[in-house]
Amino acid sequence: MLDTKDLLIAREFPAIQRRPLDILQVNLGYLCNLSCTHCHVNAGPRRTELMDKETIDIILDVIKARDVKTLDLTGGAPEMNPHFRYLVTEARKLDVEVIDRCNITILMEPGYEDLAQFLADQKVVVVASLPCYTQENVDAQRGKGVFDGSIAGLHKLNALGYGKSDSGLELNLVYNPGGAFLPPAQEKLKADYQERLKQDWDIDFNDLYTITNMPISRFGSMLISKGQFNDYMQLLLDNHQDANLETVMCRNTISVDYQGNLYDCDFNQMLDMPCESDKGQRRHIADLVNDDLDGEQIKVAGHCFGCTAGAGSSCGGALS
Repeated sequence: MLDTKDLLIAREFPAIQRRPLDILQVNLGYLCNLSCTHCHVNAGPRRTELMDKETIDIILDVIKARDVKTLDLTGGAPEMNPHFRYLVTEARKLDVEVIDRCNITILMEPGYEDLAQFLADQKVVVVASLPCYTQENVDAQRGKGVFDGSIAGLHKLNALGYGKSDSGLELNLVYNPGGAFLPPAQEKLKADYQERLKQDWDIDFNDLYTITNMPISRFGSMLISKGQFNDYMQLLLDNHQDANLETVMCRNTISVDYQGNLYDCDFNQMLDMPCESDKGQRRHIADLVNDDLDGEQIKVAGHCFGCTAGAGSSCGGALS
């Protein structure tokens, strides 16, 4: 796989600083039941990296010490970590909002048949990747049969109340472009999703997040192999909006890898651009027990234009 790190580090991006920590985004490991072409963490069924319980217990200590408001769980398929349910249960006891970035098909896998019920019982917010409302596009991006599995999983969540008004169970979908272009307007696309999914499959959901593809990992490698990397970077640069710098997610979010190392965002994690102390040492999740890194400089490079182009992009969708 071709690496875009050196190409991205060579590009300058405006300086930005951290604000007080609100969101702890934790990557529980790279093991996944899927191998999607847009996956920026290169996750898949053969990956073995998983966070251990000792690190998870430190995360719970940090939640208590730093008054973290949201625990955002990602992977891979975060549910495949053997300590996933322990972490969710203990975090919910602390009255922290828990987000599960779920690929939906995992709900239909053998051994995970009761996962949807567990998520509902714990009132976990489900953020589900569904890059299109048509089978052809989804299977092309995520693998044959993924669309059918996603529809089945969404029906399972809807049956429990997810996506239904006044249920208290939030279901949000995620759109990623299927190529080297920016996402369309989020609200317009949300309306299209709602109409098509309801009409074709009787599926309800609460919100839609549009997320720009980052020129890293599998997607970055594809851009280079097709000779599209420079054109895509120019697209991001041409559409950069200074106003989006105020609300980029790295301002109040810390990303934690499966070993407990800290990064300004999930994308920096994949580029091995860690948070570091004044002495150049990697920061670890244990450091957050006493320090939330408020005011520290955020590490930036060319891929950051993916978060500021057009309407902006974050793990919570468009910024403007």
